[in-house]
Amino acid sequence: AAETEAEARFLLQEARESIEAARSYRRELQQRLRGLHQAREQIKESATLTRDVLEQHFSDLKGTLRKLLDERLMSLLQEVDVIEQESIKPLDECQKLIEHGVSTADDLLREGESAVDGDVGQQNEKLCNFTKKALHIQLDSLPEVPSLVDVPCLSAQLDDCLLTILKNQIFRHGTVASRPPVQLEEFVEKPGGILVRWCKVDDDFTPQDYRLQCRKGTASHFEDVYVGSEPEFMVLHMDPNVDYQFRVCARGDGRQEWSPWSVPQIGRTTLVPHEWTAGLEGYSLSSRRNIALRNDSQACGVLYSKAPTYFCGQTLTFRQVLSRIETVGQPDRRDSLGVCVEQQNGFDSLQRDKAVCISTNGAVFVNGKEMTNQLPAVTSGSTVTFDMEVVQLGPCSNEGGNFKLRVTISSNNREVVFDWVLDQCCGSLYFGCSFAYPGWKVLVF
Repeated sequence: AAETEAEARFLLQEARESIEAARSYRRELQQRLRGLHQAREQIKESATLTRDVLEQHFSDLKGTLRKLLDERLMSLLQEVDVIEQESIKPLDECQKLIEHGVSTADDLLREGESAVDGDVGQQNEKLCNFTKKALHIQLDSLPEVPSLVDVPCLSAQLDDCLLTILKNQIFRHGTVASRPPVQLEEFVEKPGGILVRWCKVDDDFTPQDYRLQCRKGTASHFEDVYVGSEPEFMVLHMDPNVDYQFRVCARGDGRQEWSPWSVPQIGRTTLVPHEWTAGLEGYSLSSRRNIALRNDSQACGVLYSKAPTYFCGQTLTFRQVLSRIETVGQPDRRDSLGVCVEQQNGFDSLQRDKAVCISTNGAVFVNGKEMTNQLPAVTSGSTVTFDMEVVQLGPCSNEGGNFKLRVTISSNNREVVFDWVLDQCCGSLYFGCSFAYPGWKVLVF
């Protein structure tokens, strides 16, 4: 009986495992069916859109060609009118001159016949007047009439090679691509933004420029957010927890037209944007409070973030924003860009305890002490990044030293890596900056 019960339990367990495997298998098949459905819908939707684009394009092209042909025809007809009018005008003037001469000759002829046929008493006087009048008219002067070879003979010269050229161009115009040469590859969440990366999927395609577009939610139109040669771009000023749709295309080397768009994909950020604290004398902020400008005020101090929005595992980036004349403020040994555990008023620099920072001359400070390693100086357009990860986490004690962060600071393609030991656990950190002289303008993201 015991063996039978054990065998029943074994069979029951096997049956349950088989049922769970069947459920998992069904889920996988259903997921693949959904994938096939999405693929089929993508093919159908893209084919419909392509048909619409082709029909609209060739309809517009026919309309444009018809308009251009009508304009050319009208230009040629006007040219015919001008030549006709300019050529007939002197002939009309010559005709008027001849007709006037014929009329004068008729009058003279009638007068001469009257003088010859008149009575003898008045004949001599009439003949004398007629002779003088005939001499005055100059009957031997005749107007020049152009020969037919000297006047225009209009004709239209129409070269049939235009049809051959158009035919060759039309048959080569337009292509249908089954796959775009570039596709979106990765979305990396950033505070108030997304780092979008894309890659080339056509080995025969050599890209020269990329074009990234984005639209928010259900907006009807995409808008350009980046055009350039880099295969990634940081899209800023995005609302957290809102879907954005992205697509990218490329322009081949030496070509003017853009490639087909990639398959649109959804990206979103759940991270609130980094903001500087408003109201500190000495600094002016942009409307989104992500850019701080050291103004002409004599007041000095550390400008902190509005909240501790930097978390380990993220990348914090400071970028020196170029001004119109591409200059920055005068450097000072107290200048600093970095992160800290807490806001502490009364300091004019982050070069203090519970903070790590880099000075504008490239010096790195940890808890107020300068490291031997140094980075390049911060200049116009410089970018400084902070990356941190927890490498040791233990229970906090009176002796401290149980919370350790591995910090990587990068600037101008160089970096320093060190461990930052703290006496307290920090889930999030503040960031800050301090500049002694005006002109520094820093973007944080």
